[in-house]
Amino acid sequence: MKVLILCTGNSCRSQMAHGFMESFDKRLTVRSAGTEASGQINLKAVEVMKDTGIDISHHTSDPVDKYLAEEWDYVITVCGGANENCPVFTGNVKNRLHIGFDDPSHVIGTDEFIHNEFIRVRDEIRDGFYNLYKKEIEPEL
Repeated sequence: MKVLILCTGNSCRSQMAHGFMESFDKRLTVRSAGTEASGQINLKAVEVMKDTGIDISHHTSDPVDKYLAEEWDYVITVCGGANENCPVFTGNVKNRLHIGFDDPSHVIGTDEFIHNEFIRVRDEIRDGFYNLYKKEIEPEL
């Protein structure tokens, strides 16, 4: 089963979701991409994922165009705030879903506050994607 996770920059939320989905089931082919891919992974996202035992430091920040020609079982957007535009994927997709999350990379405050926001969003992503995996994806495998 193939899962593509999309957001704007493909540096933070989509990368964390990508890491969690791969950790749930090795039978899944998971990729992530962005409409305006930043070209790099957010180091704070790498750090908070490492705390869960998941290493996303080897991930790449890819443009969505890289995956348009492929068929996908699931394409999931993770943009959150009202000021963001989630990407539209025009490829061959069986299931399109949106699970929105705040973007911790835009948080302003003390280092501790910012770190805690990354943890909060990471945990929300883990829970949201685990629920999706258990309810919709795993039964199809």
